[in-house]
Amino acid sequence: NKSSLYGLLAIAGILLLLGCINFINLTSAQSIQRAKEIGIRKTIGSSKGQLIIQFLSETFFITIIATALSVVLTPLLLRMFADFIPPGLHFDLFNQPALILFLFLLVIAVSFLSGLYPALILSQYKPVSVLKSQAFVGSGQTRNAWVRKTLTVSQFVIAQVFIIATIMVSKQINYAMNADLGFKKDAILNFEAPRDTVATHAKQLVREIQAIPEVEIAGTGFLSPAGIGASFTNISYNERKDVTGNVQIRWGDPEYIKVYGIQLIAGRNVETSDTMKEFIINETYAKMLGFQKPEDALNKYLQFNGKNMPVVGVMKDFHDQSFHASIGALVFTGSPGSTFHIRLRPNNTTGHVWQNAIQKIEKVYKEMYPEGDFTYSFYDETIAKMYESEQHTARLLKWASGLAIFISCLGLLGLVIYITNTRTKEIGIRKILGASVSAIVSILSKDFMRLVLLAFVIAAPIAWWATYKWLQDFAYRTAMSWWVFALSGMAMILLAVITLSIQTIKAAVANPAKSLRTE
Repeated sequence: NKSSLYGLLAIAGILLLLGCINFINLTSAQSIQRAKEIGIRKTIGSSKGQLIIQFLSETFFITIIATALSVVLTPLLLRMFADFIPPGLHFDLFNQPALILFLFLLVIAVSFLSGLYPALILSQYKPVSVLKSQAFVGSGQTRNAWVRKTLTVSQFVIAQVFIIATIMVSKQINYAMNADLGFKKDAILNFEAPRDTVATHAKQLVREIQAIPEVEIAGTGFLSPAGIGASFTNISYNERKDVTGNVQIRWGDPEYIKVYGIQLIAGRNVETSDTMKEFIINETYAKMLGFQKPEDALNKYLQFNGKNMPVVGVMKDFHDQSFHASIGALVFTGSPGSTFHIRLRPNNTTGHVWQNAIQKIEKVYKEMYPEGDFTYSFYDETIAKMYESEQHTARLLKWASGLAIFISCLGLLGLVIYITNTRTKEIGIRKILGASVSAIVSILSKDFMRLVLLAFVIAAPIAWWATYKWLQDFAYRTAMSWWVFALSGMAMILLAVITLSIQTIKAAVANPAKSLRTE
């Protein structure tokens, strides 16, 4: 699935970018601690270019260590994301020269992206200003602070978008899986009989299965109500020659309609027959043919393969495909098939009802077809597979959201630790002057909370646009609910508050004497 692979690549790139932002933020924030080192190096003759190369080299070695760890962890991650990886794909670093080249180029790119800005900041310090403790004031430091804030906001924007997207994708999947499809899908068992099955054998097997106490009703047909079906372009109505296009068709005996609980809103069910001789059409097709009321379609004739097929009933629309497609024209005709459709009685808590039913069904199947392979499936699981791609997307987004939140909060915690360490004397003076713990926590946290709120304001329209575009692939879609955005914003604020509290409360309750003993 190329879309899944591209999604993995995009998410990997975004997470890598978040890691680079963290490195830039924390390295540039902690540059004060290395300022005197820079001043001394410049005093003894180091040039700006030499300092930049030194700091880029440090970043390069850190990236090498991270890459080595990623190589060790990759086999484990490949197993975790096996659903997204094509079969037969293995990670073998030493037998894949292209992979080695890719990792080398990635290390160079990440080292340059992460290390260049901090290296430029560190190399710009002037020795005289550093030794006079004047290197940390002025427009340069203000500009660096704004860069850090911008990068922090960017991190939380990405995290917020991931959270909103995850909730919306899960909401759409839940909507599709729990919506009224127009037919029953629970407790229905499907299995195939040999293709060359004699019709009398199939009828006898149905009778024997129907006699099993755990079976509610049994029938045969060719295709289930929803899924990849057959369509024809040669079904027509003489009085509406302008109505053309594909018409979906389903075959089955009279019990087929009962097994799936398909509702007839006009007319009757098909009669038992070994060949196609009459049609039941759906509401959509009746309207396409110009009938104002379902009853008006009864006893009209459709032309199919040179035969006039009477319309004996009109059934309520049901979703014959996934929610990606609108309900179209569909006909049902009475003709037995090699697929058996069995509705079981309600299961008990131990699961014995269905387990016993399956064992008994297999027994009568083997008596009828000793060489046959009894392979069954539950229809609700078949329906779930129609949204397998969306479920993979949801799972991928959950992982991405978790990692994005973790990386963003980790970066926020690092910045808070740095800020509280640089303001320890200020905090001590405020405490001596009577400031409460809550007041100090508020002072230390308010700037960061503003950044988180700003990130939400930026992320909300981006996430709305992205999820709106994704939902356009569905003919039937869930609403873009306001609570999704509110829940995401509150969750992010709560996580930010918890992250900030870890350090700000610790700084606020510290003994001021320790920070002011040298004054």
